[in-house]
Amino acid sequence: MVEMSLEEFEDAVRDALDEIPEELAAQMDNVVVLVEDDPPEDDPDLLGLYDGTPLTERGEFWATGALPDRITIFRNPTLALCDDRDEVVEEVAVTVVHEIAHHFGIDDETLHRLGWG
Repeated sequence: MVEMSLEEFEDAVRDALDEIPEELAAQMDNVVVLVEDDPPEDDPDLLGLYDGTPLTERGEFWATGALPDRITIFRNPTLALCDDRDEVVEEVAVTVVHEIAHHFGIDDETLHRLGWG
């Protein structure tokens, strides 16, 4: 397991978000990105999770009372999966892109086919 403080891991997530093309980032709507140590108990190997309504499924009255969508990146399973810090940074970047893609309505099957799974 790679040793990386929460602050260092959050920096890796911020760096990954900074790599999102500006045109794409500008289209993200009502979404927050969080870091948590551990995923839900029923899926202990989960690296990231999108919880919300994808842009492709929002109707004209969607925003009325809607809480922000949440993208959560899970620190401990990512650190356990990787062999070194560089691999952590790469895995975080892939996970961030994967979860943002869900915000845009792209499903897991398509992401796996495109190499982002």
